[in-house]
Amino acid sequence: TERPNQPVHPRIHYINGSSADPEIHARVKDMVGEDKTVIVVLDSDHSRDHVYSELTAWVPRLKLGDYLIVEDTIVNGHPVRPEFGPGPMEAINDFLQTNESFSIDNAMEKFLMTQNPRGYLKKTANR
Repeated sequence: TERPNQPVHPRIHYINGSSADPEIHARVKDMVGEDKTVIVVLDSDHSRDHVYSELTAWVPRLKLGDYLIVEDTIVNGHPVRPEFGPGPMEAINDFLQTNESFSIDNAMEKFLMTQNPRGYLKKTANR
């Protein structure tokens, strides 16, 4: 669904659909090609299971140096909305236990204020 007042720039492309959907991944690949740096921002359903499925779905499609940014890791008491239940932070924790090709890039938190603590994942290895 289109949203009003989204930023407009020649290098920003909005694709509507599930970020865990292989068809969406194919569209991104067609748009970007093989050689360009990619930043994937995951900001949809914030439940742990959905975020985990997004993370694992994108792994084979990204190359060294690309980023996965997981939004709103602050929910479920990290430190807000403790009633939320397992969410993005828990998905990242699970993902990093079984996937050694991504690392948390703490340099992205250099201003000490973020909605996404531990949510900047950089592909650092091909495994």
